[in-house]
Amino acid sequence: MVVDYDVATDRIFGALADVTRRDILTRTARAPESVSGLARHYAMSFAAVQKHVAVLERATLVTKERRGREQLVRADRETLHRAAELLQAYEQLWEQRVDAIADILSEEGTPS
Repeated sequence: MVVDYDVATDRIFGALADVTRRDILTRTARAPESVSGLARHYAMSFAAVQKHVAVLERATLVTKERRGREQLVRADRETLHRAAELLQAYEQLWEQRVDAIADILSEEGTPS
């Protein structure tokens, strides 16, 4: 089994590697939130939160929508679904490997 992988996948998992970005993603999956609203949740500058949102946006994990003076950030469920599918493919690959090892070990224990 081959797991499909590309540059977009690198961006997704690179973005998910940071705890703040994962938290932003969790919050915006529940409900859209403005960048300034998100910034209130963290002990960092507004600019730092903007940068985290930009990383998530480049990875297509969130989208921003201008509503008046605010930009609402919303999680992109399609990208989250793609990431989950990739992780499931890796899980299946490892399960196949474990099964193959178990088969080899059971053959070694069987008298010839």
